Amino acid sequence: MSLVTGTAAIAQEWPAKPITFLNPFPAGGGTDAFARPLAAQLTEQLGKQVIIDNRGGAGGTVGASAAAKAAPDGYNWFVGATHHTIAPSMYKNLDYDIEKSFIPVAMLANVPQVLVVNPQKVSARNAKEFVELMKKNPGKFNFASAGSGTVHHLAGELYKIQTGTFITHIPYRGAGPAMSDLLAGQVDLEFDGLATSAPQINAGKLVAIAVASKNRNPAIPNVPTFVEAGMPDYIVSTWYSLFAPRGTPKPIVDKMIAEVQKALNTPKLKAIWAANGSEIPNLYGEEFGKQVNADVKRWAAVVAKSGAKLD
Repeated sequence: MSLVTGTAAIAQEWPAKPITFLNPFPAGGGTDAFARPLAAQLTEQLGKQVIIDNRGGAGGTVGASAAAKAAPDGYNWFVGATHHTIAPSMYKNLDYDIEKSFIPVAMLANVPQVLVVNPQKVSARNAKEFVELMKKNPGKFNFASAGSGTVHHLAGELYKIQTGTFITHIPYRGAGPAMSDLLAGQVDLEFDGLATSAPQINAGKLVAIAVASKNRNPAIPNVPTFVEAGMPDYIVSTWYSLFAPRGTPKPIVDKMIAEVQKALNTPKLKAIWAANGSEIPNLYGEEFGKQVNADVKRWAAVVAKSGAKLD
C-alpha cells in the first residue's frame, strides 16, 4: 500500500477513539470559552468524545511544550492563542517553535481586549477619568493579566506606553484565576479578552472603561472604544486557534479543518461566539499560518519597545 493510499485510509478511519484538545490555560479562561463549546459540537459531529485537557502555566508555554511533543496521530491537538506569538520574544529558552513545531489548522475566534475595573477599587467610569486617575496615582493601582508574556500583559504595557502611566502588573496562571481575583477585589483592574469579561460587564459586576477595537462590539454595545477616546492606535485583540503537532497526517488535518468549519457555522456556536464578542474569523490552514507569522513579528516589536519582561 502506497504512502498516499495509507494516509488516506487513516483519515477515512479517523477518529477511531477519543480526541484530546490540550488547552494551555486553566479552566474558566477565554480559551475555554471557545474550546469547550467547539469540543462539544465536534463530539456530536464525529461520534467520538473530544476531551479538553487544561494545563496552565508560564503564559501558556508549558502546555504548548507538551502539545509539541504529543504524538502526531490525529488524536492530539493544541488550542493556542495570540499569547503564543508573543512568547518567542519573552521566553528565551522555549523548547518548541510556534511557527515550526505545529501545523496551523484554524483561527477559532478573534476577540478584542477590554479594560475592566472593579468598581469598588477604581472610581473611574470612562477612559478620560481612568487615565487622569492613573496619572495622579503612579504605581498605586495594579492590573491582573493571564500571565507574563500573554496578550493581556502586553495590552497593559502598550497602554502604559501610549498614555505615559505606570500601573503595576500582577501575572496569574490564566485569565480564569485573574478574573476571580478581580471580582474579589484582590486586584484593581484587568486588560482582558472580552470572552471572559462580557458576562461580568453585563451582570454589572465589573465596569468596562473601553474596548480595544476599531468599532464597538455587539456583546457590549454601550462601551466606547479607545479610538473614540482619542487613542486611535490602541487596537488589541486575542485570537484563539487550533494547531496540530507537526507530522500529523495531512488528510486528517484537512478533515479536522472541514469539521471545524462545519461546527463554527452551526447556529449554536454562532450564538455563543457572538455572546462572547467574537465573529467567525474564517481563517484556516496556510492563511491562518500567515497570520501567526505576522503576529510573531508584530509582538516582537511591541516587546522591544515596551521593555516588557517576565515578572
